Amino acid sequence: MSGFALTLLKWFREHGRDLPWRQTRDPYAIWLSEIILQQTQVKQGWDYWLRFMRRWPTVADLAAATEDEVLREWQGLGYYSRARNLHAAAKQVLARGGFPTTIEGLRQLKGVGDYTAAAIGSFAFGLPAAVVDGNVYRVLARHYGIATPINTTEGKHEFTALAQSLLPEAEASAYNQAIMDFGATQCTPQSPDCDACPLQETCAAFREGRICELPVKRRTLKVKERRLTYVYIRCQGMTAIHRRPAGDIWQGLYEPLCVEGSNLSPLSSLPSPLSSLLSPLKKNVKHVLTHRIIYADFYLLETDERPALPAGYFWIPEAALGDYAVPRLIEILLEEVRGER
Repeated sequence: MSGFALTLLKWFREHGRDLPWRQTRDPYAIWLSEIILQQTQVKQGWDYWLRFMRRWPTVADLAAATEDEVLREWQGLGYYSRARNLHAAAKQVLARGGFPTTIEGLRQLKGVGDYTAAAIGSFAFGLPAAVVDGNVYRVLARHYGIATPINTTEGKHEFTALAQSLLPEAEASAYNQAIMDFGATQCTPQSPDCDACPLQETCAAFREGRICELPVKRRTLKVKERRLTYVYIRCQGMTAIHRRPAGDIWQGLYEPLCVEGSNLSPLSSLPSPLSSLLSPLKKNVKHVLTHRIIYADFYLLETDERPALPAGYFWIPEAALGDYAVPRLIEILLEEVRGER
C-alpha cells in the first residue's frame, strides 16, 4: 500500500464524516445517496435522503411510485433528470430481481456512470474500483502536480488510471470514502487547510506554490440566455398549469402559463380583453442554470370567468399546487403570488 493511501486512511479514521448511508451495505440506500449527492452538497442532500428512505424504504417501493410523486419529493434539488433516472433505474433493478453486483452491471442502470458505479460497487459490495469525482480530481492534481485538464479525454484517462493504481483493493470502501472526504473538508477548492494537511510534505502543489492553479479545467461551456414570461391565472380559487414537455429544461415539471421570447405579449395565448386585468408581479428575475441564464417576468391575472386555455393547460384548485413538482423559478413566482393575497 502506498504512503499516500496509508496517510489518507489514517486521516479518515480520525476525521471522516459520519453519514447515515455509511452505516449500511444496503445497495439501495447507497445508490440513493449517490444519485442525490450528484450536483448537491451533503448538508442539503441529507434531508432528501432521509425523506426518500422514509417514504420508499426499498427499491420496490420506489419503483411502484409514479414519476410525478418522485419529482414532487425531489423538488428543490434541481437537475431533475436525476429523479427521472432514479425512478427508471428502480424499475430496472426490480425487473432483474436485485441490484447488479459488478461494475459493468451497475453501469447499465439509468443515470449510473463510472463514478457512481464505482461508489456503489465499493461501498456495498467491496469491489476494488476507484471513485473519481471532483474531490478526487482536486486531491490528485494537487498532490501529484498534474496540470492535464480534468474535463478532457486525456485527463479523465490519466486521473482514472492514477486513482486505480493507488487504491488498496482490500480497503476499497474506506479508501474511496477517505479521499472523497479529504477533498470535501481538507483539500477544499478554496482556502484548503494546508497547515494541518498530513500530505503537505509530499504535495507538489504546496511545494511549488500552485494550490490555486490546480486542478486545471478547460473552459468549454457556452451559456445561452432565454427570456420567459409567466402569467399566474387566478379564477375563483382555481389556477391553470401545464407539464413541461420532454427535450427541454425542467422536463416533467409543472408551471403556469408560459410565453417564451422577448417580443411576445404575456397574453398572446389568451383573449385580448383580459389584458386590462393583468398585474405585473416582478420583472427581469435572473435564474442561472448550468448551460443557460433565464430572465423571467411574472404577472398575475385575476378574473371571475375562466378564459380558454392553450393546448396542454388544465385547471386545478390553488390549494392543490403543492401536489405538483415545480422548478425553483416557479417557487419564486408562487412566493410573489402569495405576497399579493
